[in-house]
Amino acid sequence: MMIAGLKYLHLAAMLCWCAAMVALPLMLHFYGAIWRSTTGSEQTQARYAEFRLITHYGYIGFATPAAIIAIAAGTGLIFAAQVFDLWLMAKLALVAGMALVHAWVGHLVLSSGENRGLHNMPSSLWALVMGVPLMVGVLWLVLAKPDLAWIADWMPEFMLAPRGQAAGQT
Repeated sequence: MMIAGLKYLHLAAMLCWCAAMVALPLMLHFYGAIWRSTTGSEQTQARYAEFRLITHYGYIGFATPAAIIAIAAGTGLIFAAQVFDLWLMAKLALVAGMALVHAWVGHLVLSSGENRGLHNMPSSLWALVMGVPLMVGVLWLVLAKPDLAWIADWMPEFMLAPRGQAAGQT
């Protein structure tokens, strides 16, 4: 029962986090372009305020809590289900990449507010270029659960042994 609840919570939070990590860069790109196209008027100020509220609260109020819940529920699920396979370690590496993209999107959201626009910032679409393959990789690893034992053949000997013991020793 607990494992099913953790799976549901983890899946729901991951869906929300991934949706936000697709929507926020698109909003920064397209909504920012609309905002930049208007000239100095009251409408410009209103659109800027709307743009800032949507991106700020989308990141602070939705994307970040979803990421925290997804990671916390996933961590609980690892220990509750006692899954310690290589595919899971690969998934965790991809999730770490997602967290880095998440932090970069947060930097873009913050910079767009501090600099009062998106004029000298890199394209937020790079977050999609980096994030979507990570999300697809996580989904593939979870659904396929591939046997990644062949990776151990490429690893140095010291990485295959517990700390302070030779490889093959228990």
